[in-house]
Amino acid sequence: MNVEIRETMDGSQTLYLGELDEHYHSTFGAIQESQHVFIGAGFKQCGQNEIRVLEIGFGTGLNCYLTLLAGLGTGKKVWYNAIEKFPLPEKVWDKLEFTNHFPETNPEWYRLIHQALWNCGVEVQHQFLLHKIEADLLDLEWDHLPLVDLVYFDAFSPEKQPELWSRSIFEKIFDRMNPKGILVTYCAKGIVRRTLQSIGFEVERIPGPPGKREMIRATKYR
Repeated sequence: MNVEIRETMDGSQTLYLGELDEHYHSTFGAIQESQHVFIGAGFKQCGQNEIRVLEIGFGTGLNCYLTLLAGLGTGKKVWYNAIEKFPLPEKVWDKLEFTNHFPETNPEWYRLIHQALWNCGVEVQHQFLLHKIEADLLDLEWDHLPLVDLVYFDAFSPEKQPELWSRSIFEKIFDRMNPKGILVTYCAKGIVRRTLQSIGFEVERIPGPPGKREMIRATKYR
């Protein structure tokens, strides 16, 4: 893969994908963005003792890693499902230094997340079960997914991958969500918001992470 490791403004790293001219995370701060969008606006809004998560775009594994850390000490059990068409090779993810920002935690958890076998369930930590699915979102057998409480929609931007931001994809996601399920994404584009609303989500535009004025949080109430 034609990827470069680049440092972001909060000192954490991201990847730059040359063929799409796209970064995996915000250049204003990779960890800051993930913490704000997916943990603060998503995971921490779920009151269940067991939370089933679906991530669209596993990428560097940062959202997964931060979710594991966020669940520590809460008593919550997390069932984490992630879909990725192009898993990163070890020679790339092994150079990322996300664990350096959390010295009080077990640095092996990030490695275990990446070393977990694809397409089967793996216990990374006794309260955190991971199922990574290597698949093209457009060809996914959605009926094989469990019903989920929380969706991290972290695909590349609509300008770069418009086919992943289609009504058809969001309808399939809606159908795999439990009542009161939450979807969060860094994107705040009007067309995405209107598409989500037309499917049946109640959509909020809430403050975004550093460098972005707004983001979207959508809730399934029926």
